[in-house]
Amino acid sequence: QVQLVESGGGLVQAGGSLRLSCAASGTSFSINPMGWYRQAPGKQRELVAAITGGTSTNYADSVKGRFTISKENAKNTVYLQMNSLKPEDTAVYYCNGRIRRFGIMYDYWGQGTQVTVSS
Repeated sequence: QVQLVESGGGLVQAGGSLRLSCAASGTSFSINPMGWYRQAPGKQRELVAAITGGTSTNYADSVKGRFTISKENAKNTVYLQMNSLKPEDTAVYYCNGRIRRFGIMYDYWGQGTQVTVSS
């Protein structure tokens, strides 16, 4: 059973920083890519950042220059360092991982962690 467990959310003032972690377990297959999505109240879930192969990254325009995604392949853990946080970054953040098994791509999600940025 593949599990993605997030940690690191919380309440922070605007301009502050948080670091999210997502640890994957329950599989011997490579989890690639891994990424972070977020969903604010009344809005659709959106991609925040993703990392492929441990080095290739892409970011939503709204977080470029402020957020950094990284991955420890040996631990199957992905991180999201969030700096210069803004109130509009407030959302539930979800970790996502994809596994290709026998030609089929499977999506896995964490339970979500709340990030609240106060003004």
